[in-house]
Amino acid sequence: MTEIIKPVAIGNLCVIGTGLIGGSFCLALKQAGVVEHITGAGRSEETLQKAQQLNIIDSYDMDIANAVKDADVVFVSVPLGAMQAVFEKIAAGLKSSGNQKAVITDAGSSKLQVQQLADKVFADSAFRFVAGHPIAGTEESGPDAAFADLYQDRRVILTPTDNTSTDAVKVVTALWQATGALVETMDAERHDKVLAATSHLPHMLAFGLVHCLENMDDIENIFRFAAGGFRDVTRIASSDPTMWRDICLNNRKPILEMMQRYRDELDMLYNALEAGDGEKLIEVFQHAKQTRDKFTH
Repeated sequence: MTEIIKPVAIGNLCVIGTGLIGGSFCLALKQAGVVEHITGAGRSEETLQKAQQLNIIDSYDMDIANAVKDADVVFVSVPLGAMQAVFEKIAAGLKSSGNQKAVITDAGSSKLQVQQLADKVFADSAFRFVAGHPIAGTEESGPDAAFADLYQDRRVILTPTDNTSTDAVKVVTALWQATGALVETMDAERHDKVLAATSHLPHMLAFGLVHCLENMDDIENIFRFAAGGFRDVTRIASSDPTMWRDICLNNRKPILEMMQRYRDELDMLYNALEAGDGEKLIEVFQHAKQTRDKFTH
């Protein structure tokens, strides 16, 4: 666990993407009283106006390059597929304004490719970029879904490199801790493998299961009689499809490895069931229950 960093006061925070993740970050920091002004940026003026109405941000600018010019910290919360274009606009804005102090961080669910992209786009100033990923969220999206307690007691993983500024890491850590989050650091490649197993694979399974049932006969009765277990397993299939497409493509190799492991597991269960092997089934079920109970209690 990362040590508790003394709270920092941020004069101007620029948040690019003011939906659930970015919006909740803003609300939590406002509640903690550690930021003076928050500038929102993004591609939808309607979304930015809504965020301002909800007091998530104090002002907004449709031009990302202009929005970051006076920023002390830039927080990027956009789909991974949009990250390169956003990074390029940030770099252009900081360069044109001569802003050499801004710390840049993100909330993407895949870290290795994001770090490589940051190294390429920010070049000599990449040491001020701190890759991060909050392990929090809901299936809802947009400014209306944002709430100040989203990160309370939730983990945030930072994946700095050997070249990342220690001071930049401290700033980002302090901001996340101000939201109530528990901050840890991890190698980007390890992060992607861990999240492929614990987050990305479950989302693939949820989307796949609903899609599988959607193509069955008598679909209305199938969903009509779906019990709590089905709702629990498939809740995350209501997540943003675009965001999850980008996550899966950006973390493709680790996810494919986990999908193959799961396919092997399903084949084993299929064979046990086909053979009427109750002993094998109870063995697997008992081990699975014991493991889950051990790590979730």
